[in-house]
This record gives sequence, structure tokens and C-alpha cells, in this order.
Amino acid sequence: MELIKKNIHMNKLKCKSSLQLTLDDDFNVPDVKPDIYKIIKEQGAVKINDVKMMNGKLMVKGALYFNMLYLSDENARPVHNISGEVPFDELIHLDEACMGDEALITWELEDLTTGLINSRKLSVKSIVRLTVLVEELYDEATAVAVEGDDNVQYINKNITVTDIAVDKKDTYRVKDQVHLPSNKGNIAEILYSELELRNPEVRLLDNKFSVKGELLLFILYASENEENPIEYFETEIPFSTTVDCNGCSEDMIDNIDFTIASKSLDVMPDADGEERIIDVEAVLEMGIKIYEEEELELLNDVYSPAKELVPVMKDAHYENLLVKNNSKVRVNDRVQIANNQPEILQVCHAAGQIKVDEINPVDNALEVNGVLETQILYICADDSKPINSVKGIIPFTQVIEVKGLKPTSIYRVKPALEQLSVMMLDSEEIEVKAGIGLSAIVFDTITEPIITDIQVNDLDYDKIQSMPSVVGYIVKNQDSLWNIAKKYYTTVDRIREMNGLEDDNIKIGDKLIILKKVDKVI
Repeated sequence: MELIKKNIHMNKLKCKSSLQLTLDDDFNVPDVKPDIYKIIKEQGAVKINDVKMMNGKLMVKGALYFNMLYLSDENARPVHNISGEVPFDELIHLDEACMGDEALITWELEDLTTGLINSRKLSVKSIVRLTVLVEELYDEATAVAVEGDDNVQYINKNITVTDIAVDKKDTYRVKDQVHLPSNKGNIAEILYSELELRNPEVRLLDNKFSVKGELLLFILYASENEENPIEYFETEIPFSTTVDCNGCSEDMIDNIDFTIASKSLDVMPDADGEERIIDVEAVLEMGIKIYEEEELELLNDVYSPAKELVPVMKDAHYENLLVKNNSKVRVNDRVQIANNQPEILQVCHAAGQIKVDEINPVDNALEVNGVLETQILYICADDSKPINSVKGIIPFTQVIEVKGLKPTSIYRVKPALEQLSVMMLDSEEIEVKAGIGLSAIVFDTITEPIITDIQVNDLDYDKIQSMPSVVGYIVKNQDSLWNIAKKYYTTVDRIREMNGLEDDNIKIGDKLIILKKVDKVI
């Protein structure tokens, strides 16, 4: 007798930890840069340089890279920038169960503030949250049938599970060259830039998947044009590619995270030798998880008229996909400049960041509360102070329907800024409209008793011989042919044959003749 098993590939979270870092440092203005009159705008990004797992701890080395745009008192070109980095070296405590495992680290820049100490010195303060996830891919060996003994009777039960078909990381490099339009001056120096990934779309194919999307590029630069020393340019860079992915197919479910791991902008001369070409390179990091829904027939019970079979049971844990969807949120608000800020002449760029504050399970739904933080760069009427920025915070609430949501369900919601547009209403007010995508994936956790082994013992023949060979039986509540056959050491097929039954359906009060299959010592 052989117990036939099937492996189900599952992915589970072993442990999770987070740490909030407060970074604070002072920086002197380089000698080649003029004095700071006013800070306009700052931007920052975190880079993880080294990760080492130690005894119950994770050592993380990295740095906060920042770029600050400021005004000086120079008449020729009043806008300048300062870049720098704040290194950090932190220990994050982990459960012992995660020692030796590979950790996935993500970062979130919760706050970045630059301030003036004096005209030659500035302070940089930031709050960075590091989140560590340790996941484990494991096989759940599940019994599905018994072979090798005709006397063994078994019955199955059906469940639906979602197993992981692909779990890996990959990268894709986007390279392109952007030419400035003829109405823009040559680039002397890039002062400020943003490169954002917008609206990546994935389509699963056989053993590969296609990706398309666009990179939104914005640069503010010092121009060689003396009449217009500060200029800006914004454009979209579309891309598409196909990524090899063995084991996936069109009917599976994708859950792929995209992040810009690194980016670079280089200014190059055109055919006339003028600095008018921007060489753009971005490395997209893809966290690829692809799931497959599967109907399983698990071994539910087993017995034999010829032997005493004792199933060895254990609780197995599975996941079943409840929902995967992308909910859309529209936000609309007005941002007004402060009284002491210069008036708006023209809006040149708007950036946005979505922060989810909390996700609350409600009745068959997830309630997501968060804010859209916007920072708008605009042109001022005063040529001596041509650039300024204004910040706005727009709250939002969205309810994502999830039928069958339970307290034990596992859920994740990924926010993405899909669209952002701003319109100047007057010299003091700007209207902001944005489209936010909330990609939700929810799994139901299933705990199912399964048979891992079968103990085989000899029958108690004294007990069997004391039982009558033929029994007249009246069907009771919750009876089934399986339970009756198991009780009287016979088979379902034999009961059906003796009673002329076409199927296994019986009802209360039915009268059956049962012939014991084992009636003597073998």
C-alpha cells in the first residue's frame, strides 16, 4: 500500500520588523556655491548599500541622498542646488526563526526637512522607516490517494487553494535619449530632476510576461541663454519589454512590484556640439510573484475490510485568493500659497506622494485612509526670485469591496499615483486633481486536517466474528454509505450492489441490507 502525495508550493511570511530612523546632519555650502537666501525645494531617496544577518539581528548600512534647490542673491543666476548624503548604520532585531534567511528591505521617506542655520550652512533632518520582511517558500506535502491494495477504500474532499508558481526578482534597464525642443536653451547644469514610474501594465504570457509603461521626466536647469537663465522641461518616456518567466501562463494571477532601483541623467552634445541631449537610464527592480488557483482532491478518510487502518493526521495551512483588483480614487482640492510667499506667475511642475495611514477591515471590505502630499514648483513674477514651491496635503478614504473577508485574511494594498494635474486659478491659488490607484490582493487562510501517514494493524477478528454476517439497517440522520460501509467492514460498491442503488444518495428511513465482507479469520 502506497500513500500518494502532491506538493503544494506555498509562500508564507516568517517574520516582519520595522525601524524608524531619525537622521540629522549639518552641511556647509561648498565654496563654489553662493550664499543661501531661501530654500525652495528638497528631494531625497534612500539607498541600501549593505545588509548582513547576525544573531537575531540585521545590520543595515545605507545613506539618505538629498538634493536641495535654493535662491541666492546673485543677479545673473539666482537659482542653485546643493546635494549630499547622510549615512546610517543600524541594527534591526528579528525573531530567531529568521536567522540565516534572506531579508527583503523596503524604505519609506516619512519626512525630509531642510533648514537654514546661516547663509553658508544648512541642516538636514529626515525620518526614514525601514521595513524588513522574511518570507519562506515551502512545500506542503498533501495525501491525495492510496495505491497498491485493492481492499483499501478511500474518500476525498475538494478544496480550492492558491499556490505560488513563480517567486523571484528581476531587473529591466530603460535607456533613452531625450532631445530638447528648439524653443529651449542649451543646458549648462541640471539643478533639479525627477524621474517617476507611471502606470506599469503587465500581461502574462506562456513562460514570459510583457510590461509597458512610461517614465515621467522633469528637469529644471541652468540655461546658456542669458535672457532666460533658468528653464525647465518635462516629457514622458514610454517603454515596453518582454521578461522571461519560466512557469507562468496566461491564466495565472500576477502580483509584481516595480521600483526604480537606480537612475542617472547625463547631458550630451548633439550633432552641432550643443548640450541639448539628455541621456536617461533607469533600472527597474521587479519583485515577481505569480499565483495559480488549483482545485485539490485531498484524502479525507481511509479504511480496509481486511486490515485496521489508522490515519495519522495533522493541520495543514493553505491560502486561497479572495480578490485582486485595482480600485480608483479621484481627489480634488485647492492649494493656496501663504501670505508671505511670492505670487504665482506660471506652474511648471507638480510632484505627488501617496501615504497610506491605515487599512481597516470592515464588513466584507477594506477601508483605506491616507493622504496625497503634493509639492508644486512655480514661476514667480520677480526675476530676482524666479522660482518658489508650495506644498499641499489632500486626504482620501476609499472602501475596497472584498467578499468573504475574515479576521484571519491576509491583505496588502499598494498605492500608486496614476495621474496628477494642476491648474492655476489665480496668482494665489492652484487646483489639484489626481487619480490614485489602490491595488489590493487578499488571501483567505485555510486550515485543513490532512492525512500524512497510515498505520496498518491486524483486524480484531474476535470483534468481527461476533458481528452478524447480514444486517438489516435503517438509515439515520447524517448517515452516508461511506460511514455505514466503514462501520460494517464492507464497501460502498457492495452495499449499492446488494440494494440495487444507482448512486450514493440515501435518505432517512431507507432500509438497507448489509453483507459483511470479512466473516472469518484469513
